Amino acid sequence: MAVFKPCIVIPVYNHEGAIASVVARLRAQDFPVLLVDDGSGPECALLLKQLAEQEHVSLLRHERNRGKGAAVVSGLRAAHQAGFTHALQVDADGQHTIEDATRFMTVARAAPDAVICGRPVFDASIPKVRYYGRYLTHVLVWVHTLSFDIIDSMCGFRVYPLQDTLHLLDRHRVGERMDFDTEILVRLHWQGVPLRWIDTRVSYPPDGVSHYRFLRDNALMTRLHARLFVGMLLRLPCLLWRKVFPRMTRTH
Repeated sequence: MAVFKPCIVIPVYNHEGAIASVVARLRAQDFPVLLVDDGSGPECALLLKQLAEQEHVSLLRHERNRGKGAAVVSGLRAAHQAGFTHALQVDADGQHTIEDATRFMTVARAAPDAVICGRPVFDASIPKVRYYGRYLTHVLVWVHTLSFDIIDSMCGFRVYPLQDTLHLLDRHRVGERMDFDTEILVRLHWQGVPLRWIDTRVSYPPDGVSHYRFLRDNALMTRLHARLFVGMLLRLPCLLWRKVFPRMTRTH
């Protein structure tokens, strides 16, 4: 790829306590930032408008809350329309080590066809239920892909090559809420897009805002894994062929 033009995409929903710091730390690394307001309340919406007055910070708004995945997709499409080639997805709640953005982009520049994925290194702040619960998703994703290639499908800190990602999104409807991060990574893997992994520290701030809803989001994830299992069965010959002939991986 002759041109590498990256940006940051941040889905935001009532994260007024953390988003200003996240944006400032990204701008300190000289990255353009695209904020996607996913129907936030008045306080957060006003703050996002103020942040968007800064140079190289732009803002999209959903009039109603549509979900994290829908906000990320809107951001990726807007980034591509603006001429960017890659977008680093960053969560708005301050969990990620924002200073790692430069490392992620350096790897993306060297491997422009790959998704650069964060491999989270958790500190003691992560709730134990969420820490151990992630392993069930890990195992199911390994089944869906017939591989151990996806180390962690739930970390929302990753660089997407926009051309391949939007090609997939134009052909498949992907989950619009907490199911998005896992589904899009599995589908990109099925498509043959290579993955690269970078260790990155993740912490859970004591005053952090979580929009995880136990019943709703567990039901979403259950339906997602059922869909992906069926998708794996439909793709079984191709996935087995890939294991025998790993160089022949692209399945557009």
